[in-house]
Amino acid sequence: MMAGFAANASPAVTCMSSDLNLPQLEAVHHVQGPCLVLAGAGSGKTRVITHKIGHLIQLGLEPERIAAITFTNKAAAEMRERAKKLVGRDAQKVVICTFHALGVRLLRQNGEAMGLKKNFSILDTDDVTSILKDAGGTTDAATARQWQWAISLWKNQGLNAAMAEALASNDNERITARIMARYEERLSAYQSVDFDDLIGLPLKLLQQHEEVRLAWQQQMGHVLVDEYQDTNATQYEVLKLLVGERARFTAVGDDDQSIYGWRGATLDNLQRLPHDFPALKVVKLEQNYRSTTAILQAANNVIGPNPKLFPKTLFSELGEGEPVRVIDADNEEHEAERIVNRIQSLRGGNDTGEGMSQFRAWRDFAVLYRANHQSKALEKALRQAAIPYKVSGGQSFFDRAEIRDLCAWLRLLVNNDDDPAFLRCVTTPKRGIGHTTLQKLGEFANQYRISLFEAVFSHSLGAALPQKAVGSLLAFGNEINDLQFKARHTEGAQAALALLQQWLKDLDYEKHLYDSEESEKLAAARWSNVLDFIDWMAKRCGGEVDDAAGVSLVGESKTLLEVAQTIALLSTLSEREKDQDVVTLSTLHAAKGLEWPHVMMVGVNEGLLPFKPEEDGVSLQQDALNLTRIQEERRLMYVGITRAQRSLVVSWSRKRKKGREMVSTLPSRFIAEMALNTATTKEDPREKLRALRAEFAQRVEAEKLGSDPN
Repeated sequence: MMAGFAANASPAVTCMSSDLNLPQLEAVHHVQGPCLVLAGAGSGKTRVITHKIGHLIQLGLEPERIAAITFTNKAAAEMRERAKKLVGRDAQKVVICTFHALGVRLLRQNGEAMGLKKNFSILDTDDVTSILKDAGGTTDAATARQWQWAISLWKNQGLNAAMAEALASNDNERITARIMARYEERLSAYQSVDFDDLIGLPLKLLQQHEEVRLAWQQQMGHVLVDEYQDTNATQYEVLKLLVGERARFTAVGDDDQSIYGWRGATLDNLQRLPHDFPALKVVKLEQNYRSTTAILQAANNVIGPNPKLFPKTLFSELGEGEPVRVIDADNEEHEAERIVNRIQSLRGGNDTGEGMSQFRAWRDFAVLYRANHQSKALEKALRQAAIPYKVSGGQSFFDRAEIRDLCAWLRLLVNNDDDPAFLRCVTTPKRGIGHTTLQKLGEFANQYRISLFEAVFSHSLGAALPQKAVGSLLAFGNEINDLQFKARHTEGAQAALALLQQWLKDLDYEKHLYDSEESEKLAAARWSNVLDFIDWMAKRCGGEVDDAAGVSLVGESKTLLEVAQTIALLSTLSEREKDQDVVTLSTLHAAKGLEWPHVMMVGVNEGLLPFKPEEDGVSLQQDALNLTRIQEERRLMYVGITRAQRSLVVSWSRKRKKGREMVSTLPSRFIAEMALNTATTKEDPREKLRALRAEFAQRVEAEKLGSDPN
């Protein structure tokens, strides 16, 4: 197979294949059966996936029969870009998308077999919370969110409401399961699904409808799954049904980087592969192209105590590098001060041969921590030092109220039965339709088991509502119908932009924003977001923007209604964020998949990393849970360490705030597990910064005198 590939490959692909090491080549060329690629941190897993896509195409497999499944829209967009560079235009035909986007494809094409319309709605988190408050008879959002988390976990385990109630171990779980049953009824009535359904419903579809399953198995010539260790039980079952008995798939993952157990990801999926697929080929990628030997040694030492499904040891050919440093501090403020000093000293240093005038970029630095609240002291210290920074994982563009308003309108155009979208649209901007009218409309719709939108056009609605209220509702309904008609027949970027601009003008949405904000500056910023959004939508209609949700629009002109169907899957704008020259502050979870030349991990204390819930108990069952949790926390530490390319600092403080008190704390057990040489790891960045400033002052003085300071 390898010889045939070399003879038939295009020069571009053959040339790029020379960049692969032997295990990477082995993974790329195994195409006839199941393959598990154990890709250690920084070992080039994305390179393997994109080269395998190119190899499959060179062997004659049609690009549209190749699927590469990722876990984030950002990863999908990056993979598509890299595949384009390798194989050219054929990459546009490859299905590169998230698990959820693939679920949407399945349901849009075959969901009618499950009773779903093609234009079903996808509910966001706030919609789900609102429906659960209604289903559970509460106004408390916190309680509804607890139900939401429990229901999500059950769905990811493949359980429905009846199964969850049967397995309930206490009254709270039984109550939540009954609320889940009412929630499922409402989703069905609204012709809507939540994000968990985008995995669960395709599984049922493939399990229960043989003709659909066989058609998709024929369509999927080869399936590649990135970050396989993050799959949950339901995703694994979907994968098995998609690949069928031929089992032509490649799972790429790393059991040492499995850090999402709290949201249903399970390492059982790695254990099950050799059992379910006896012909499984296992390839280990152990050469790290990111970090120095000193950093990898600390990483290997930390992960060592964890049990190994497939043992591996990372190595690097980038040299020993600077020793990993440990910084201790008196408290969180002192810790933040020392981290700032470290950044300043590294930025102006010449320890790698850079001249004093060659400053490192701020973007070369990242500060990582276990929990969001830990950024507070760091932000204060960075601001005081006038160092620019960004907090990774901030508010998503699509989480902004003004964008959620417009997305609700688009959802309602796509699916008139989307009651949550109806309620948001009819009240934003306000149009004189009050709560009492909507309550009576809801009662009328429930009585006749129809959607709110359908109820608006019912001939008998006049018996339930005053004529004036009926007239206002009909005017709104006609507005939706008119916009839906125009959206269905508006194609291309210019036409779409003109329609969207007119729509905002008809809504008088700019006035609504200025009326609802006390600050004119804030209102202007929100209006700017709206203009960015409609411009982005128009570009998608013209095929100018690659779709991170997995629906390739490049080069294809789409109607506004077709583009609106993909909106709920997107969490950020598809255009790349500007590469700002700022220090990154990030949680360890959000940092996964990223890398920086210089990394500082802060708050590496017992109770924070590993995190210790207040309610930790001592029962045998809890001890077992604690052991599993500690192993996942150790993997989280490993992920943090392996984000660093050239230097790594690990910091802890002797005291931390707990409520209004200061409590004594201990360094994390993981610091000892790194097994560092204590003679080289201790450093006071303040002393280094003073030395650097003194050296700089000496050079300046020497330049004034026209002499060489050395």
